[in-house]
Amino acid sequence: MLETSARLLRLLSLLQTPRDWTGSELSERLGVSTRTVRNDVERLRGLGYPVNANRGSVGGYRLGAGSSLPPLLLDDEEAVAVTVGLRTAAGGAIAGIEETSLRALAKLEQVLPSRLRRRVNALQAYTVRVPADRTGPTVDPAVLTLLTAACRDHERLRFDYRDHNGTATLRVVEPHRVVNWGRRWYLVAWDTGRDDWRSFRVDRMEPRTPTGPRFAPRGLPDGDVAAYVSRRVSAAAWRHRARVLVHAPAQEVAARINPAVGTVEAVDEHTCVLDTGADTVETLAVHLGLLGCDFTVTDPPELVAHLRELSARYARATG
Repeated sequence: MLETSARLLRLLSLLQTPRDWTGSELSERLGVSTRTVRNDVERLRGLGYPVNANRGSVGGYRLGAGSSLPPLLLDDEEAVAVTVGLRTAAGGAIAGIEETSLRALAKLEQVLPSRLRRRVNALQAYTVRVPADRTGPTVDPAVLTLLTAACRDHERLRFDYRDHNGTATLRVVEPHRVVNWGRRWYLVAWDTGRDDWRSFRVDRMEPRTPTGPRFAPRGLPDGDVAAYVSRRVSAAAWRHRARVLVHAPAQEVAARINPAVGTVEAVDEHTCVLDTGADTVETLAVHLGLLGCDFTVTDPPELVAHLRELSARYARATG
C-alpha cells in the first residue's frame, strides 16, 4: 500500500485526467478502501484542490476549476513539452511575455529530473533556431486575451485599425478566430461595415471597451481559417505578382507548394496557372525554379528580364 503522501500524489495525477472517476475505480487503482479514497479527497480539498463529486450511477470525482491555481502534476512528456514551449515563448513575438516565461522556465527546470533535463537540453543543442526579427511587430498579451475571450463569448468588437499607410478607421466586427502566422497574429472576423470576412493584424488594432452585444456565430470562410489567412496575408504582402503557366497537372503543382505561396487553377489535364508573388522578382524567380516543372512567364516585364538574365548566367556557368 502506498504511503499517504505518495498516495495523494497518485490520486491527484488520476484526477487531473479529463474524466470522472468512481470511488471504486480509484480504490482499485490505489489499492485502498473507498473510505480511504473519500478521506484522501477531503485532504486534497484542504490543500486547495477543487475536487468535485457527482452523485448517481454515472457520477464520480473530477478535478474542477478553483479560485486559485494549486500545484499541478506533469508526466514526463508533459514536462518536456511545457519546458520547450516556455523556451520558445521567451523569444516570441508577444510583447511582455518573455520575462514571465523565463521565470516559469527557471522554476520548472530546477525540479526537472536529470533524465528529462537531458532530453530538453538535447532538443536545444541539436535544434537550429533562426534568430527572431526583433524589428518585427509585437502584440500586447492583454489584447490577445481580449480577442480570444470575445471569440469564445461571441461578443462584437469595436477597435481602431491602422492600415499599412498608418490611416486609422473604426471597425465593428464579429470575431471568430485568432490565428498565428509566422511572427504575426491575425483576427479573422465578420466586418459588419463591409458585410464580408476580413483578417486584421493584431499589432495594428486598438480595441475599445466594453465588448458586445452578443452575436450568432457564422460558418468560417472556406471551412479552413488557417488557409484563408495564409492566402489573404500573402496576397496583401506581395509587391510583385505573376500568373505563370505551368506545364504540369494542377494537382501535382498544388502538392508541391504551400497554400501561402499562391493558388493553382487547372487549364487542362496537362497544364495549370499559378497565381503567385513575392517581395522581390529575385525571390519569385527562385520559387518558380523550385517547382521542378517547365513554365512560361509573360509578365511582369521585370520578372521576364530577370529570368532571361538568370538563363544566360546559368548557360555561362555550364560552359
